[in-house]
Amino acid sequence: MQDLAQARLRSGFSRAAPLDADAGDAPHRTLDAAVGAAARHLLGVQRPDGHWVFELEADATIPAEFVMLRRFFGLRDEGREERIGRYLRRAQERESKNANGGWPLFHGGPLDVSCSVKAYFALRLIGDPADAPHMLRARDAILAAGGADRCNVFTRVALALFGEVPWRAVPAMPPELVLLPRWFPFHLSRISYWARTVLVPLTVVMAHRPRPLAPVGVSLAELFRTPPHRIRRWPAGGAHARQPWRAVFAALDRALQGAHGRFPARHRARAEAAAERFVSERLNGTDGLGGIFPAMANAVLMYHCLGVPDSDPRVAIAWKALERLVQDRGEDETYVQPCLSPIWDTALAAHALLEAGGARAEAAARRGLDWLLPRQVNDLPGDWAALRPDVPPGGWAFQYANPHYPDVDDTAAVVLAMDRARRLDGPGAGPSDRYDTAIDRATRWVVGMQSRGGGWGAFDADNTNHYLNNIPFADHGALLDPPTADVSGRCLAMLAQLGRPADGAETERAVAYLLREQEENGAWYGRWGVNYVYGTWSVLTALNAAGLPPEHPAMTRAAEWLKARQNPDGGWGEDGFTYPRRGGTRPDGEPAAAASTASQTAWALLALMAAGAVDDPSVERGAQWLMRHQRPDGGWEEEDHTGTGFPRVFYLRYHGYARIFPLWALARLRNLRRGNSRRVAFGL
Repeated sequence: MQDLAQARLRSGFSRAAPLDADAGDAPHRTLDAAVGAAARHLLGVQRPDGHWVFELEADATIPAEFVMLRRFFGLRDEGREERIGRYLRRAQERESKNANGGWPLFHGGPLDVSCSVKAYFALRLIGDPADAPHMLRARDAILAAGGADRCNVFTRVALALFGEVPWRAVPAMPPELVLLPRWFPFHLSRISYWARTVLVPLTVVMAHRPRPLAPVGVSLAELFRTPPHRIRRWPAGGAHARQPWRAVFAALDRALQGAHGRFPARHRARAEAAAERFVSERLNGTDGLGGIFPAMANAVLMYHCLGVPDSDPRVAIAWKALERLVQDRGEDETYVQPCLSPIWDTALAAHALLEAGGARAEAAARRGLDWLLPRQVNDLPGDWAALRPDVPPGGWAFQYANPHYPDVDDTAAVVLAMDRARRLDGPGAGPSDRYDTAIDRATRWVVGMQSRGGGWGAFDADNTNHYLNNIPFADHGALLDPPTADVSGRCLAMLAQLGRPADGAETERAVAYLLREQEENGAWYGRWGVNYVYGTWSVLTALNAAGLPPEHPAMTRAAEWLKARQNPDGGWGEDGFTYPRRGGTRPDGEPAAAASTASQTAWALLALMAAGAVDDPSVERGAQWLMRHQRPDGGWEEEDHTGTGFPRVFYLRYHGYARIFPLWALARLRNLRRGNSRRVAFGL
């Protein structure tokens, strides 16, 4: 198998045509023009120091929570609040067809109660009157969906901070959890990095139950069907929760609720001190705790509860980290990003430009990779080392800096790009040899992070204590970071492209894991992108690199599924409701059709080409869809949320995806049509 993979890498490698090349016949000339325009567009948004970073947009919750956080502390910037208000009102109007006056979790989705309550509350804090027409529409939509009574746990925490619901509406999470021993069924090392960084400061906040520093003059009573003080049983857990764990954890929660205020003061002080140390050690400068908004916001609240003054450097830096997430859109609108994505954006942009080829594109890709080099985490064993203490560090994070939490997905994508760049010159023949040491370190780290079943999670190894997703606090069903097909595919692709033997233990286990994970319909689940098209692309490129031929049953089944999912217009689309309602990876049924998008169409094309379907009519139709929808500036429109934070709970709109992936797909199609082989030569 490995001989086949190595032969494919050697025979398929060649420099792509320059951006202004002319193929000499009409179809190729059209394809060349599309590739050239897309590459020039991507080159035009590269930062002066060589990296790329695009806006990362979620739903209305993050800007709403930012307004709420600042008003909790009595802080107000009327100009900025009005710009956030315009953003929220425009989102409400844009989504009115399906959300009926509320706010959805993803573009084109239905109203989400929790998101809508936060957006409504933020607009009331900004100054929108409750009887304004758009607020009445929002109120009626929220009530029709069950009212604020049906909000999720994190929304009820936010409402409890403002006294809108009693604290018993929130499942108990005392700070003493931080002190539990490693052998205990609940321990910080048993939950995901994002859960760790969000929950540790939040346990202190929930223990202190603070109130706003100044009255806000707003009530949300009109959003409840039942007055909050009369509700005896608040929603807990989620559709994913299973018996008997659901009942066991519910009983434990009742006991902890009754114990509030009765924990020994000495133990509570130890627990809060441990929580403060955890947060302060990972505060991460202006990149923020965990690099994610909810953790950063909770850190600010925790310091307040512990009496740390505003003048303290920890508090000042925590606020600066939040401010870095604020994104202005001209003079009209402002929203707040959930995090920043420069490592991911730069690695993907480098891949697309290396595929496009030509001196300008290759030089720009190398500048991006050079920017990435010093951002490798080589000196700090992060939280992942709790289960892999003997593995030396060597990964990349997602954000500008997040040294405690590098992830294997970003790391594999960076390594794949660096390896491709150094192949342009050949061994010992060019400046790309400077990538060798970084690639070796990263490879050792990724191999060391492989889980027992052969797959990879994003940030931790063997983070598979699934019973913890049944605790009442985990109603989002994403307390863990288990291995997933998309991340595992990227890691296998890296190993295969680097020439790791196909009969090597880590490769064999990875292939076996991915073959087991294939769904009955032929697709693979996509944890970090929406959804089965993303997962199937991630796996097919990896299996191709690992040497599976197009005739392999797994490859043919996946290709047939993709072709069956193609829209009549030639593109592919998928929305957030393709994620199984009760968790897991198996679809609830064959997903309903969704409008075609540029990024998902590109993923499908890349997947089909990896499966050997370069000359299939479906590939030509997909390419034609991309070329028809390309803007004059070379980019593509895409309002859809095709990235995933938490399935069915939190989605992401990567503004770079529609600039990167269509270029990548069209350039690959052009290169394969011109080359001597129809086989994809790279892991991505």
